[in-house]
Amino acid sequence: VSITNKLKNIYPKEPHPDCDLCPRLKEFRDNNRKVYPTWHNSPVISFGGTKGELLIVGLAPGLRGANKTGRPFTGDHAGDFLYKQLGKFGFSKGKYKAKNNDDLLLINCRITNAVRCVPPQNKPLGGEVFSCRSFLINEIESLSHLRIILALGTLAHSAVLAALGEKKSAYKFGHNKFHHIKDNKRRELIIANSYH
Repeated sequence: VSITNKLKNIYPKEPHPDCDLCPRLKEFRDNNRKVYPTWHNSPVISFGGTKGELLIVGLAPGLRGANKTGRPFTGDHAGDFLYKQLGKFGFSKGKYKAKNNDDLLLINCRITNAVRCVPPQNKPLGGEVFSCRSFLINEIESLSHLRIILALGTLAHSAVLAALGEKKSAYKFGHNKFHHIKDNKRRELIIANSYH
């Protein structure tokens, strides 16, 4: 049994609000709860329905973005750009207001992060990416209509490949690059790369 299959069976689909898989991230999160008691300050769960064909994978929650609001790419400049583009191309409806209680809905799309908790200086460690891998594995496998994974940045690209059990050396990251991969369900997937 591969490490990928072992991981997906050990952990639930989404992390617990007080997840302690990564001691450094838990400590950082606990400190943020004291400094910013009204913020989300927990692992950020995925956003969007589970029937979509597009999965967008980012690096990790931003301190003043998803860590504050509890929704991926919400409350920071990256989210302002991303959600505008999703609306432009028909992947969302409603008004994005940079907070999690707006009326924004995703269409045929879901958004997640390779690492679910905010890391110090927005830099997760390799072990932290590994600890969150089971959530990404379960995410990919639960999307029955998945066709395209948009990996935003090198770390997200590497995390997606690891979740699929693929070697990074076989699919090098490159902005505006597309990789064709079969997952363990024998689905044809396209991994699209973009700078974060």
